[in-house]
Amino acid sequence: MIIERLSQEHRNIEKLLAILERELQVFDLGDRPDYEVIGAVISYFELYPEVYHHPQEDLVFAKLRIRDPDAAAKIGDLAREHQRGAELLRRVAHEIDNVLAGRELLRQDVHAIVHDFIEHERRHITMEDRDFFPAAVKALKPQDWTEIASAMSNPEDPLFSEAAEETFDALRVRILQLEQEAEAERH
Repeated sequence: MIIERLSQEHRNIEKLLAILERELQVFDLGDRPDYEVIGAVISYFELYPEVYHHPQEDLVFAKLRIRDPDAAAKIGDLAREHQRGAELLRRVAHEIDNVLAGRELLRQDVHAIVHDFIEHERRHITMEDRDFFPAAVKALKPQDWTEIASAMSNPEDPLFSEAAEETFDALRVRILQLEQEAEAERH
């Protein structure tokens, strides 16, 4: 089902936000974070959510507006939310470029920009999981889902598919390493 796929993509995105947050903590301590991983996370967000995930959500939301305008109104301006996330991501990318170029920056400014992006994405995902997805499941008819599915391109998520693109290899390795560390800490 489309909503299950979008929800799984949210879980994937949350993993990336946790890694970005961990790298930010390293930065906050005055150590050097893994800028290759940070760059891969930024590249991922520039590609997958913007090009694939959000357009799919927009198709579902357009149907929701037709089937249940009140529910859609409560959710608000989904396209604007997605646009805001893209703007915050551009600020993160610009700030990381400045750090790597050796420009004089205040650590708290870098922290605030990256933290704002992480928090925006988490709030947005929570809203979609809590409000948008259940409203869509409740309101949309089988023919709506069929129409949405036929309108969607279904590329595999480049990070979480078997055939991961080279750009995301370092990030995949880092995710696996962090998951192994977390698993070891739990035992």
